[in-house]
Amino acid sequence: MTLVAMVLGLMAVLLFGGYIAHIKYALQTDVVTRTGHLQIQHKDYFSIGTGNPATFGISDYERILEMVRRDPVLAPMLVVATPTLQFGAIASNSAESVTRTVYVTGVVVEDQKRLHEWNDYGLQEFESKHHVTLSGTAPDTAVIGTGVARVLQLCGPLNVPDCGPSAVAARAPGAALPADIVALASQAKPPEPEVPGHGLPRIEVLAANSRGAPNVATISVVDAEFQGVKELDDVYVGMHLSQAQKLVFGTAPPKVTAIVLQFHHTEQIPAARARIEELLRTTLEGEPLGLVDYETLDPIYKQTLAMFAAIFGFISVLMGAIVLFTVTNTMSMAVAERTGEIGTLRAIGLRRSGIRAMFVGEGIVLGCIGAVLGIGASLGMAWIINELGFSWTPPGRVDRVPVAVHLAGENALMLGSAVALALVAALSALLPAVRASHMNIVDALRHI
Repeated sequence: MTLVAMVLGLMAVLLFGGYIAHIKYALQTDVVTRTGHLQIQHKDYFSIGTGNPATFGISDYERILEMVRRDPVLAPMLVVATPTLQFGAIASNSAESVTRTVYVTGVVVEDQKRLHEWNDYGLQEFESKHHVTLSGTAPDTAVIGTGVARVLQLCGPLNVPDCGPSAVAARAPGAALPADIVALASQAKPPEPEVPGHGLPRIEVLAANSRGAPNVATISVVDAEFQGVKELDDVYVGMHLSQAQKLVFGTAPPKVTAIVLQFHHTEQIPAARARIEELLRTTLEGEPLGLVDYETLDPIYKQTLAMFAAIFGFISVLMGAIVLFTVTNTMSMAVAERTGEIGTLRAIGLRRSGIRAMFVGEGIVLGCIGAVLGIGASLGMAWIINELGFSWTPPGRVDRVPVAVHLAGENALMLGSAVALALVAALSALLPAVRASHMNIVDALRHI
């Protein structure tokens, strides 16, 4: 029963640790496929410049991109190096007289496709997420979040589910768009007959250009896609980088807000960071650039891992306490049952340290056997859980994610847990061993 308690305790720790490992890898993959591992930005963009791409953009981004791609240290590590442009805007559907604020992301579509293909941990849920809807589309097309589609009343044309009557309710009298926006939108509309792709629903995107004047573009919406998190889904508009640059910079020299860098492995970040920082101090010394990693770009990632680490620590301590008291009780019974043998050993000359070593050694052996059996049982149970295909909906999301245990290959977790179990077993046997070593020899021999 003591061995069973050890095995079950170790299984609980390892299975939860493997579940946390899967969450870590899934969160990391999700973030890295969206933001890359590192981003080169204007040194003040992340703190105060997100609403001002004209002032806090990177003007000479093509030269920097070429330098990064050709660098002998960075090139072997790079998977993707691509520019992006992000800014706030107003999207409207003039046919329905509805508007909403949005956050536009301009990307190089083919680079974005390769960015989405990163799956260094081989997670099954990311195997089918390589498709990029904008691939092969015209420059004046865009993808919007399903939340944006509902507000702009595009549920029907874009086949957005769960669009209740409230999303297409008749607009109230006097809810028409302001005249200046209507005028700008009419100027941006193509003349009749419509250009190819006229079957797609169209929206107007209004943004302030680099000189502070309003600029508007009419965009064809290819599809509405859920962005994983409702807050992002309600504001997301993705379009081609060239179109986004025209909208913000017009005929002025274009800029980008970030250069996204994705590497083959996350472990390569320290080496890549050191090399880029060296370039910023030397070749790019005059450029006001800074470097931001994916953990800084998405603070929820670190907060989520910290929360699970605290829970894991609590469970580990709880399981350790259970094993500690179980083994202590077992070894105390063993001492009571072997009182005569202890007296005989002491009578023939075995020292107290020898008695202590025997019982502590027995506890360590028991812990090692429990560790081996626990690791084997945990690997088998992890395989069963993964095959069952359970799923759940995490907080802040509406799509379900699989419940999986990533235990195979987590050697540090398994070895650390096994060593901890052996130490707990040894510590549990220490007190009964000390009591056994201090028995009076004559009294002990009376139990024979």
